[in-house]
Amino acid sequence: MSEMDEVDRIVGAWNAQRPDLDFAPLEVLSRVARLSRHLDRARRDVFRRSDLEAWEWDVLAALRRAGAPFQLSPKQLLAQTLVSSGTMTNRIDRLVGRRLVRRESDPADGRSVLVTLTDDGRIRADAAITRLVDIEAELLGALPRTDRDRLAALLRRLSIGFEA
Repeated sequence: MSEMDEVDRIVGAWNAQRPDLDFAPLEVLSRVARLSRHLDRARRDVFRRSDLEAWEWDVLAALRRAGAPFQLSPKQLLAQTLVSSGTMTNRIDRLVGRRLVRRESDPADGRSVLVTLTDDGRIRADAAITRLVDIEAELLGALPRTDRDRLAALLRRLSIGFEA
């Protein structure tokens, strides 16, 4: 192996100190953790350039993915963003205050509310997703497409195991 990364150095040091342990899990998951930190920084920069916080992006992206008329119930937003009901209410309130979403009565049930993406919210979501796909493609640029596809499949399998 000609190139070493920081995880190789860490695992090598542990192997020298604790040769009785199998450090193979660290070779995978420590890299995933380190890559996650790089990705978080890149995403924060993307969202900042669209004048969004990461939590705002989560809500706006869920609404944008829903397709026209870009609206979901608060319960549907909860399911997609995995936050508590109180947190979601606070987020919706703040997004309404920024005029990125609005609350509307559900025409099918006047007692229910739908959260609808405003034009400004859609423009910001579209700008952010365009930047996000560009930067993430750049981050994966060292891997040929076949390797990226194989890695995605392996990570999907691992992710399904966690979600089960």
